[in-house]
Amino acid sequence: MKKAIVLLLLTTIGSLAVMAEKADRASLKQIKRIEVLALDTINGYTSIYAYPDENLNDLFAQQMDSLYHSWYMQNSYDTSFFEAENESSDMASLPDSVYVQRLQSVDSFVDLSFNKTVKNFIDLYTQRRPQLTEAILGLSSFYFPMIEEKLDKYNLPQELKYMPIIESALNPTARSRANAVGLWQFMYGTGKMYKLEISTFVDDRRDPEKSSEAAAKYLNDLYQIYKNWHLVIAAYNCGPGNVNKAIRRAGGTKDYWAIYYYLPRETRGYVPAFIAAAYVMNFYQEHNLHPRYPDFPIVTDTIQVRNYVHFKQIAETLNVPMEELQSLNPQYRLDIIPAKAEKPYTLRLPLEKIAEFIDMEENVYALRRDEFFPNNEILVPKERGTTYVADVNGKDRIVYTVKSGDNLGYISSRFNVRINDLRYWNNIHRNLIRVGQKIVVYVPAGKGEQYAQSGSVRMTSQASSSAQVSTEGGFVYYTVRSGDSLWSIARRFPGVSNQDIMRLNNMSGNTIKPGQKLKIQPKS
Repeated sequence: MKKAIVLLLLTTIGSLAVMAEKADRASLKQIKRIEVLALDTINGYTSIYAYPDENLNDLFAQQMDSLYHSWYMQNSYDTSFFEAENESSDMASLPDSVYVQRLQSVDSFVDLSFNKTVKNFIDLYTQRRPQLTEAILGLSSFYFPMIEEKLDKYNLPQELKYMPIIESALNPTARSRANAVGLWQFMYGTGKMYKLEISTFVDDRRDPEKSSEAAAKYLNDLYQIYKNWHLVIAAYNCGPGNVNKAIRRAGGTKDYWAIYYYLPRETRGYVPAFIAAAYVMNFYQEHNLHPRYPDFPIVTDTIQVRNYVHFKQIAETLNVPMEELQSLNPQYRLDIIPAKAEKPYTLRLPLEKIAEFIDMEENVYALRRDEFFPNNEILVPKERGTTYVADVNGKDRIVYTVKSGDNLGYISSRFNVRINDLRYWNNIHRNLIRVGQKIVVYVPAGKGEQYAQSGSVRMTSQASSSAQVSTEGGFVYYTVRSGDSLWSIARRFPGVSNQDIMRLNNMSGNTIKPGQKLKIQPKS
């Protein structure tokens, strides 16, 4: 009986849709109100029909195609399988009642409504782009556990893990035309607001774990505003400002389908695309779809790196393909991990390589060190344009106080350093500085005191290179400076290793901090 009522209702709604195409906006709102009242009378079936813009799913089709053409896809898959014949064409004529029943069977906090727009997106995933959907299914086995952990941390519905399918097709290196980046497509400002690092070498928007943490926080904040998951999902896509305007224009109602035509065009398709993604991820087998797993390892683990290192050093020492390292660590934009003792970074490796890295860590850092980091500095590859100095070992650190009339060009000329270096050292964007601001400058060793004799400049503790080392009783005592690591300190004393320093100082780990005194016994 219930199925008969549902089918009758679907037929009635379909007739209303034909009427709506000829109606003006006022009439359309009235029809939608009638639908809401009718659907509310059917227990267990709360879907609302939305009148689809026929081109909406083309926007998402283009997004899926962009995944195919991306570096990530080309290096993670044998893409020849995309040319295979469509195996799921025999599933094209499923009755609507089947979709309704399947969506109702999914245990979900987010309402999984069914309508023609949702059906169009299901067809996109299962009929028009089935091979790419199979690639997404394979990628989900790697990314979903990371995402689920963050959603659980903030007590959010687990089905929100389907959002990155809509945002990026699970491509962590995706970049939109509006410069949104990563699995969750964070804009620069939103990423910074949620404490994601975005710098020359690192973009945490491309880090699956850190971006998922930020996304969970953002979704939680949005839910505190709307208390409605459809509106939260829409607001994530177009921003709460656009959703608030749509609510006001719809008379104050907080119902996604009621504000549907007041939302930006692309956002109208966002919730239906999300529902379709949830459907496909739960019922792909019924459409003869099969996960196609990426070439990079699914089973991985992470380790903290405390010295800067190039992917090529890791690849050659551990015999791991560069493409694999890049796929597992997409947040490092230039294949360089700019780690220091006081600021470690995470490296993800195949599980079986973790112990090998620990055993050979010193060899990894030492491999062709001068080639990758000349003068013990991190340099952006020349083919990327201007060179940025990121490490300042061996340099004097001075602090300059900005005066009226100063600009970065004047300061860089005064201290004979690059403007881009000043920006990097001080996290300056768009050349904006203010009177009284403290600007850190690194100058060649021994030049610090010379500059400090002029106005508005003072030396800092790092500049006194003569105070680094003292001797007593046959031992050398080294004072740790900012940027030091056990490896870089050991290099100063021939024959001394990291382990020698750790053993002599009763250290259980390799963590050190500026100002710490280390006892060292040079080898004769």
